[in-house]
Amino acid sequence: MHPHTQEIAEPDNTLPAISLAELPTNLRAACQRAGWTSLTPVQSKAIPYLLAKRDLMVQAHTGSGKTGAFLLPILAQVDPTRTSTQALVLVPTRELAKQVASEATLLAGDTGLRVIAVYGGVSYGPQIKAFRQGAHLVVGTPGRILDHLLKRNLSLRDLRVLIFDEADRMLSMGFYPDMVELQRYLPDRPRLDGMFSATFPPRLERLATRFMHKPEYLSLSRDKVHVQGTNHVYYIVPGMDKERSLVRLIEMENPTAAIIFCNTRVKAHYLAVVLQRYGYDADEISSDLSQKAREKVLGRVRKGTLRFLVATDVASRGIDIPELSHVFLYEPPEDADAYIHRAGRTGRAGAAGVVISLVSRVEARQLANIAAHYHIDMIERPLPDEDAVSAIVAERTTVLLEAYLRERDKLQIERMQRFLPLVRSLAGEEHGEALLAMLLDDFYQQALHAPVAPLLEETPPKQTPSQQVNRKDHSRRRSRGGRRSAPRND
Repeated sequence: MHPHTQEIAEPDNTLPAISLAELPTNLRAACQRAGWTSLTPVQSKAIPYLLAKRDLMVQAHTGSGKTGAFLLPILAQVDPTRTSTQALVLVPTRELAKQVASEATLLAGDTGLRVIAVYGGVSYGPQIKAFRQGAHLVVGTPGRILDHLLKRNLSLRDLRVLIFDEADRMLSMGFYPDMVELQRYLPDRPRLDGMFSATFPPRLERLATRFMHKPEYLSLSRDKVHVQGTNHVYYIVPGMDKERSLVRLIEMENPTAAIIFCNTRVKAHYLAVVLQRYGYDADEISSDLSQKAREKVLGRVRKGTLRFLVATDVASRGIDIPELSHVFLYEPPEDADAYIHRAGRTGRAGAAGVVISLVSRVEARQLANIAAHYHIDMIERPLPDEDAVSAIVAERTTVLLEAYLRERDKLQIERMQRFLPLVRSLAGEEHGEALLAMLLDDFYQQALHAPVAPLLEETPPKQTPSQQVNRKDHSRRRSRGGRRSAPRND
């Protein structure tokens, strides 16, 4: 919990930082086109390793200049005279794809480097045309990239550079299965790999070892990001609408698993009920529970099949949730030691974690005193509004639906054509839009927030015929080694 004495964490066999004036001539010209007069800290530290073709995992948040840190080395690697894709940048959202592609185009200037942004929710035609013309640098979301690879619109046989940008957000969006599947299409020869992320949760580290050859770490602690550390964040929220604020944060963060702390068992029970009503896989631990009920909840905790545990400090002692990514403090602790106990539930065994406190303005001062006492870097963030939540839910739903569609065979695709006229009809009327929204909401909740796996002693919920058919379809696909149709986002 104490400040790091080392400002920068670098790989062994450290390389000196580079300045703009020390860059190769063609990269200095690229910087001049973009109007850059100097390099940011992450650029000056990361670029030498990437130019030396050393696989690198970099902790850097939005606004640190990380895009330039990987685009300049890409410019150094790509040969514009060859009409093939030589660099691939994977990003979590269409907005980021467009932003990175735009910056790459600006840096490339008149060098002949062709850049294309590729993402879902739009026509395939222009993207296919760009591939046929020989896009050198492809920036896109994993799902749409995988679509093009499956349809053989895109080939990665000449790939020289692979970059994962905002990799932790890609996991949050549900792209983990797509990224693993994408590996099948990569050439079996050396290339330069880079991964940029605000945090490195365990699953992201496992992904890195799949793609990267002996990846090395670079972290700039002055940016308040630490390799395998715990981030401490707080939001000032309205007291009368705190549960809705928590729901917004859950949707934005999309935790793998979380403990949500309350100060009293009454509040813990109330919040667990609210989360369950919202459709979340949530349960509570409190002194009011019978021993049998408590063991049932603890059994799911031990198996790693409970996503949200609502608890008081007393009830939570001795509980460990596998790969706990988040701790939420729904109510601030009554003393400083309690904050350390709560925060210590995540970031264990070398894993990254996030501690999020929901506080009023008065409580924020109390939290500041705790931070000062324990030398904690506490970061305030603005509470996301409903539009921000709707946007990320919409994009995440598109990711899940496209993954589901990729799993369908020809007969299933032919069968669904029957409903296209109905879809067009429903989309044009108010009542019809409500029906479509209801179906999307049910799909999203089932894909993301349904229990990971039912307990053996529980009675399975009654299923509709369509659910039973889907379960059979899934079983057949899984038995053939197919991927999940609705990937779990963790």
